[in-house]
Amino acid sequence: MMLVLSVVLGLVPLAGIVWTIQNGMITTVDGLFMSLILLTLSAILFLNALMEARRKFTLKKAQQAQKSS
Repeated sequence: MMLVLSVVLGLVPLAGIVWTIQNGMITTVDGLFMSLILLTLSAILFLNALMEARRKFTLKKAQQAQKSS
């Protein structure tokens, strides 16, 4: 559940960047800093999703190795 939530919330800031570009605000200082902040938020949430997926994958792999031995 946390994995899906992190991915969905990681896509929201990217949509904000698209909105900023479409409105032409990317050329202003405010638009630039807002884009940087949104990219940082998105990167943190995607990193959380990656770590969660890696943790789930290694747990399943370890459990399968225990069952087979």
